[in-house]
Amino acid sequence: MAAVPGWLRVAKPAAFLACAAPLAWLALRAFEVGGYTLGANPVTELIHQLGTWGLNLLLVTLAITPLRQLTGWPHWLRFRRLLGLWAFAYLVLHLVAYAVIDQGLAWDVLVEDVLERPWITVGLAGLLLLVPLAVTSTGGWMRRLGRRWQRLHYAIYPATALGLWHFWWQVKQDVTQPLLYALAFAALMAWRWRRRRAARGSPAPGPRG
Repeated sequence: MAAVPGWLRVAKPAAFLACAAPLAWLALRAFEVGGYTLGANPVTELIHQLGTWGLNLLLVTLAITPLRQLTGWPHWLRFRRLLGLWAFAYLVLHLVAYAVIDQGLAWDVLVEDVLERPWITVGLAGLLLLVPLAVTSTGGWMRRLGRRWQRLHYAIYPATALGLWHFWWQVKQDVTQPLLYALAFAALMAWRWRRRRAARGSPAPGPRG
């Protein structure tokens, strides 16, 4: 097994802390530590911020492969699982904040919202697609599933698309932020499409003379 570069021993904990920092900041604001608050609508702000950070980290996770290809540094891939799991954690907390804090676990209201509010339906569908990805993110599952692991984890693409659709749909007036997110996602998907098209179109290496 190749030795882990020294810088990576520092970079991975630093990345973990960077992912946790927004959650810590939200907790300080939620409990009004140091006079910081979540504003006039604290529950709405908490739900919104958790969902936004979940989408942020999903997009950063999708950016890892293009970064590796652009820079030629394979160590970017070592951060993908960490980022993906943090994205999933923020999105689960987004759902929990809505279901528990906002709706008080009123199951009749929750079921009605899922059935009658399409932006909630697509958001929940996107989160459910991420569940098997989070469960199978370990090396053990990667070995057990083999090639099927990569095919399963392609579900991050429709999951992200559904999350962005959920974000766009529930915005009432200013769609600037969801539009920027959608453009970033489109750019990442276009990069992958071009790379795969180029790989399919590249000629097989000929015999050496």
